Amino acid sequence: MDSTIKPLTLEQIMNSCNANTTDEATERVCLINEEISQGLNIVQRYPKKVTFFGSARFKENQPEYIQARALASRLVKELDYTVLTGGGPGIMEAANRGAKEAGGHSIGLNIQLPQEQTANPYQTVSVPFHYFFTRKVTLSFAARLYIYFPGGYGTLDEFYEILTLVQTGKIHKVPIICVGAKFWEAIDQGIHTATMLSPEMMTIDPEDTSLYTITDDIDTIMHIARNAQMRV
Repeated sequence: MDSTIKPLTLEQIMNSCNANTTDEATERVCLINEEISQGLNIVQRYPKKVTFFGSARFKENQPEYIQARALASRLVKELDYTVLTGGGPGIMEAANRGAKEAGGHSIGLNIQLPQEQTANPYQTVSVPFHYFFTRKVTLSFAARLYIYFPGGYGTLDEFYEILTLVQTGKIHKVPIICVGAKFWEAIDQGIHTATMLSPEMMTIDPEDTSLYTITDDIDTIMHIARNAQMRV
């Protein structure tokens, strides 16, 4: 299937929008529409998806990279998942690499950035994006589970967005797995004691923290993935 998918480049999309619009605002709407349409049309061809998130800065000899690579490989080999990432280096590369090495579908949604982001070489399909929000919509589209490794502002933004979508019922409850207990337990502790669930704040319900699972145990993650339901 992957060999038949040839996404348009950003240049092709931009040139088409430029040729068919008369002002900057309309051109921007055209680009947004074309990015989302192309992205969703591609990822919906793969009904059993897992999306990986995490820092672009991890190197291949670091434990987080090694763990993401191994986990993606097992999800492909044992459960026939398609792996979806942001297409860059670090955790994204590790997950794409594990999926490709296992002979599976390895999709990257790549964004142009002035630093950090370069497309990793382990993608069987690479889809280009100009806007962060169109890329996020596509990354979150109909995955059966979401796996988060430690990361920076971008990873936390993606983490809280999926939590919010589940919390508000915009998407059905889906497994949200946080790998890297030391990192995520600090986030969780902050939620409980210093911010949203602190006695002075209480800006979320206590049960909202049950929406995510923190674990470093690969077998636990595989069990969750095995029982994850198809999104409707």
